[in-house]
Amino acid sequence: MAVCGCASKYVQAAVRNQTGGAVTLVEVDYPSASFGKETLIAGGEYDYRFKILGSGPTKVLWTDAGRKQHEVTGPRLEEGQQGSMVVTLTQSGASWDLQLR
Repeated sequence: MAVCGCASKYVQAAVRNQTGGAVTLVEVDYPSASFGKETLIAGGEYDYRFKILGSGPTKVLWTDAGRKQHEVTGPRLEEGQQGSMVVTLTQSGASWDLQLR
């Protein structure tokens, strides 16, 4: 019987709300899937773990406290990458911090 020390490659993601108010309908799209949260309080963080299947762009969408909808295109992800990704929502947009290999 063979024993494999293999670990699944995944990305540990976090979405941080630094807009100054609560945001709703937060959605992060990545190749072949998406994840999200209905409400994220001011200063809050939502953590999620996923596996990249396929390659393609990312995108984050949310509605701010003034009910204005936002959509920001993020970086391209490649199948097989692993590491961490932080998406920070601000009043003027969103920034992405990737630590992938």
